[in-house]
Amino acid sequence: MTRILNCAPLVAALFAPITVLGADALKISPGQIAALGVETVALEARRTGEIQGLPAHVVVPNHQMQVVSTPLPALVERVLVSTQQPVRKGQLLARLQSPGLAELQHTFLQASTQLGLARANLERDERLHAEGIIAESRLLATRSRHTEVSVDLAERTQALRAAGMSDDAIARLRAGQRVGTAIELSAPFDGVVLEQMAFAGQRLEAASPILKLARLEPLWLEIQLPIARLAEVREGAEVSVPTQQASGRVIAIGRSVVASNQTVMIRAEMARNAAQLRPGQFVEASIAVGDEGARWTVPSSALARVGGRALVFVRSAEGFRAQQVRVVNETAAHAEIAGDLRAGEQIAVKGVAALKAALIGIGAQ
Repeated sequence: MTRILNCAPLVAALFAPITVLGADALKISPGQIAALGVETVALEARRTGEIQGLPAHVVVPNHQMQVVSTPLPALVERVLVSTQQPVRKGQLLARLQSPGLAELQHTFLQASTQLGLARANLERDERLHAEGIIAESRLLATRSRHTEVSVDLAERTQALRAAGMSDDAIARLRAGQRVGTAIELSAPFDGVVLEQMAFAGQRLEAASPILKLARLEPLWLEIQLPIARLAEVREGAEVSVPTQQASGRVIAIGRSVVASNQTVMIRAEMARNAAQLRPGQFVEASIAVGDEGARWTVPSSALARVGGRALVFVRSAEGFRAQQVRVVNETAAHAEIAGDLRAGEQIAVKGVAALKAALIGIGAQ
């Protein structure tokens, strides 16, 4: 009988009505809180304005890669650089032997000779026409022939450039240097040799790749961002790789979702300390998401949803205050929220269903 009498206050507290103070405030006594099984925890702010620990892949931007290939069918005589070696613009990369080059040089010299003859004929006919010795039709025919030969020489010159000959080498050939079969391939820019695809002694067809070069600054970072966080990220947002002290900015946000892990690809250009990164490397990246106030990580059980609003119940002097929050990210166990909250405030994590019921009028007065 004594036990029944001692439980009476608890039973009374459990069935006592809860007073609703205003729209989002509940007046609840400590006895009612205990009777309803409401438990609270203190809020602790997490680091604000940043999404951390995102898996990312370091890649070379497409426009910073170039394949050096053979312009003509040729035999690889020597490859003068190796994989991962830095090269400077104009540095000799490989030497090839191609009989086709000798043929191009021969036709170039023929076109050069023909142009000289056509120029002399044009100068002569212009003088004769000025003196009234020849008809204008003959002068026009001579000019037409000069134009045809000039175009042919320009085409032959371009073919030699495509075969790897510099303008200086072409000028020396025209000045009387002997015809040769050696093709010398040079680096088009400062960079690094990423891949070697041909070796000494190998016979290659025209346009066969020999080396792949790349500029390694800046680099791209392809980041896997959970679709739930997509609304927080904007182009131009700062991106960092803390372990390598590298940083950059978002330059593109993917339009499709990877079905297997529900992520969106975010591409960032890493301009600061890009030398600390390596193409093909996997790293963890962080994305700044702006100054939107503090973020709070709470148990998912702390959330209540009423009329399309997400709420948490904050302990107050009278009982609890229903505080609307924005859910940034949510899993089965935890939720990341933002709202008008302060570190150290107590929020309900158990008994939330009873508080929600009181808020919407069930058992309230």
